[in-house]
Amino acid sequence: MRVVVVGTSGSGKTAMAKRIASALDLRFIELDRLHWEPNWEALTVTNPDEFVRRVGAVTSDDGWVCDGNYGLVRDLIWRRATNLVWLDYSRAVVMYRVIKRSVARAFDQTELWAGNREDWRRWLRPSHPNQMGLEHVARTAHTVRGALERRAVPASGGTATTNSVRRGNGNRSTQNR
Repeated sequence: MRVVVVGTSGSGKTAMAKRIASALDLRFIELDRLHWEPNWEALTVTNPDEFVRRVGAVTSDDGWVCDGNYGLVRDLIWRRATNLVWLDYSRAVVMYRVIKRSVARAFDQTELWAGNREDWRRWLRPSHPNQMGLEHVARTAHTVRGALERRAVPASGGTATTNSVRRGNGNRSTQNR
């Protein structure tokens, strides 16, 4: 089984993917860990080929759960996935989580990826989830919906299962793609 968990920043992708991986005894792959280099160097900007190589290597076998929304590797991961879980929460829920998470990380100085830590001064940058806010939530939902409509059959053949989870209004739907 190969599962990808997608959603906007703050939707709980990592937490959900870890729970699924643990429950199914599968390897957990965190795309942010593969993407970020020291000093917040983004491989999608500085070395996109290396990012694609890393993701390709870790998703080449069976038995994984992956979290993340990187457009550069979306087709690669989604083609290999047998299941896709989309966390589609309300904007209010997502913004509350992003702000709460950012404050906690900045206060605790939790190491994230490659030695990087949350710094409250980064909150003012347009690329920070606190600043991307509502527009980012809407854009991510639109992007995921469009990608689902164009989704290719998984490499394993047959159909893949897509689950959309929306706790903001208690709605849950499952569809085969």
